Amino acid sequence: MSEYQYYEFVAIDRPLTDRQVAELRELSPPARVTRTSFIGAYDWADFTGDVRQLIAELFDAHLHLTNWGTRQVLFRVPAGVLELDTAVRYCEAAWADGDGVILDFTQTLEDTGEDWATGGEGRLAPILPVRAELLAGDLRALYLGWLVAVQADEVAGEAVEPPVPAGLRELTPAQRSLAEFLCLDPDLLAAAAEGSGGRDGTAPAARPGARTAGQLRAAAAAGA
Repeated sequence: MSEYQYYEFVAIDRPLTDRQVAELRELSPPARVTRTSFIGAYDWADFTGDVRQLIAELFDAHLHLTNWGTRQVLFRVPAGVLELDTAVRYCEAAWADGDGVILDFTQTLEDTGEDWATGGEGRLAPILPVRAELLAGDLRALYLGWLVAVQADEVAGEAVEPPVPAGLRELTPAQRSLAEFLCLDPDLLAAAAEGSGGRDGTAPAARPGARTAGQLRAAAAAGA
């Protein structure tokens, strides 16, 4: 099997200048670059740019996909809209850069049974509205990112979950796309949703109090 990597960046708040477009095309000649996007697919090659620098300085969203299991989505949001202290309660990989906060949603799987005929093309578009939802104060995507870390055993079993947002049983299409892209276990999501009320103010299906990552993993295993 050949090595395959897909990189996509999208600029939403600040379109690129002509000079920036030219510099990106020089950085990666095979890539398709416009004033609002960068798309590059690489077989037996690697992207030579600095992803952290590009998302901090030029772009607002990024997707990285490989055929050896890496699935990553980054969002850049203004620091005044989402504080870093709030972000890291859910997403330890979040960091501040300049006037923005970068959110890192990453999952690494050994084998997803993926059909690589279509590669990464079109994967970011249905996820992109998550950023606008975050800007509007909807923290469900952040909680999904925490669940992905729980699923990957990156969260200690005794670690207590962060505040549970309302509406985990009624995710938006973009949030569902993010969960599916990151291969979030539906049983783990269902277990977590027991502690989430409705967006209309309805009470949670259960009131379990503070739950630990280990308890959620056990509940997911019992429901599988």
